[in-house]
Amino acid sequence: MKLNIIVLAKQVPDTRNVGPDAMTPEGTVNRSALPAIFNPEDLNALEQALRLKDQNPGTTVTIVTMGPGRAAEVIREAMYRGADGGYLLTDRAFAGADTLATSYALSTAIKHAAPDVDLIIGGRQAIDGDTAQVGPQVAEKLGLNQITYAEEILSCENGIIRVKRHIDGGIETVESPLPCVLTVNGSAAPCRPRNVKLVMKYKRALAPMELPQGSGYGDLPYASEYEKKAYLKLGQLNCNDISADLNQCGLAGSPTKVKAVENIVFKAKENKVLTGSDEDINGLVQELLANHTIG
Repeated sequence: MKLNIIVLAKQVPDTRNVGPDAMTPEGTVNRSALPAIFNPEDLNALEQALRLKDQNPGTTVTIVTMGPGRAAEVIREAMYRGADGGYLLTDRAFAGADTLATSYALSTAIKHAAPDVDLIIGGRQAIDGDTAQVGPQVAEKLGLNQITYAEEILSCENGIIRVKRHIDGGIETVESPLPCVLTVNGSAAPCRPRNVKLVMKYKRALAPMELPQGSGYGDLPYASEYEKKAYLKLGQLNCNDISADLNQCGLAGSPTKVKAVENIVFKAKENKVLTGSDEDINGLVQELLANHTIG
């Protein structure tokens, strides 16, 4: 059966390189100060989508990502691995979004761009937030069934998807009618590497946001290629395109505010020898609370 699959992917700051400038005065992550990478668990999700594409001829895999112009690199990276295209959801009004505002924007974009979607797949969580909320919130806003903590798609036929998922204490197999939303663990199969032929095919694919200001595709080298090959023009959507409510986007629609972003590094010299006494244990807990290691 042919499937229309949306993969939710995010370009995230590499949290292995958090420094003193990692946070803006407004309390949001300073993404320009950190290297940007493809969110790891979204790559696991992409692999599950590509496996379904391999098994079901005619299936399309479309990436939807929200971010600034550089986030289009996520779409290209997915296309290098076998995705068919994607949409960059970008607008200054989306800046500073928490999970609630992000899920609103993504679900509204999906309603606009893919109302006939069969399956929405995303990573369990992003490494810049670790909330695991966006996928379930998108399912709720679209009124779809959801399967979380997925390890492997076992089958997808006759309008039913069968999934192995990890739960506390073991593994369970569940089924759901399509359409549905699936969030995938990092312990699922890793994503396949880039395909060199696909890299050569899609390396010049650009979103309008990436074009020099005020120019068009005709001003670029190899301009004739963009006229002949529609797949080199990546989709781009803003608030107006998807008829989004500005009060539910970005900082305006985000009840969650980040207080601080810190990089806590433990060193070998930072150790203590404790007895099992109540006094030692209580003192350790108070110290950990005071330096925000816990709590």
